[in-house]
Amino acid sequence: MKSMRNAILAITVALPMAAWSAGESVSSGAFFAQLSAVAPAELPTTAADLVTHAAAKDLKQTTIAVVRAAVGLNPAAAPSIVGTIAQADPTMAPTAAATAAALVPKSVAVIVKAAAAAAPAQVEAIVAAVCRVAPADFRIVAEAVAKVVPGAERQILAGILAAMPCLQSVIQPVLASNGTLPSLKTVLMQSEVVVQTQAVQGLSGGNLSGPRTPLILASAPASPSGSPIPSGLPQAPSSGPPPVPIPTTGDPQVPVTGTEPVINPGDGTPADGGHDYTAP
Repeated sequence: MKSMRNAILAITVALPMAAWSAGESVSSGAFFAQLSAVAPAELPTTAADLVTHAAAKDLKQTTIAVVRAAVGLNPAAAPSIVGTIAQADPTMAPTAAATAAALVPKSVAVIVKAAAAAAPAQVEAIVAAVCRVAPADFRIVAEAVAKVVPGAERQILAGILAAMPCLQSVIQPVLASNGTLPSLKTVLMQSEVVVQTQAVQGLSGGNLSGPRTPLILASAPASPSGSPIPSGLPQAPSSGPPPVPIPTTGDPQVPVTGTEPVINPGDGTPADGGHDYTAP
């Protein structure tokens, strides 16, 4: 029974392969009918068989087409489809994972887990391929892969950097170090700050995977609330507005100096002498 199934599979694969060799591009439509005819439980295995029977020159395009057709039939089975293909041909794990992640972005974590667990030697390529189609999820991708392939921090970071050169200022010094690497969580947090800062400053251009100029965050004066004030913006004087003089009316007041004179209560003359004015 198994040999009959393999023979039928070889025939069904050979038919579309003959068309592609005639100059037609590989498309998911060529496999959709074949995959839709199998039971849901057999979908991942059948998809992997189609990939492994592909000609070497068509392998990558066949993987893309098969994953598109299979995931299109059952999106919930995307991790299983990717994992089975990665196990059957580890070199196609990055292509299968990236294709599935683009189709089911909410399942990116479980998809990369399945790919990395089945093909741990392809960790760097898997991370790079998936981060190219889902750059905003680079931290999710990295943390998911780290859970199933312990000790692969260097490969994970190298994969992120290959897909996102904007993080060179953070990741490259880590990779260049021969000592103990900082925790993956720390590097990912620093990378997120760089990405967010570049997005705010308009350097991302809508594509986080493109080349970037490393940012140097200069220290800025603190605002009254303690948060930094972006440099280059108008700043209020730190000492407040200058005092405004208040005009006065009448004669200027002269400060009284010396001892205050004592006045006689009877006639109002100074008690210690003074001028004796005669009334007119």
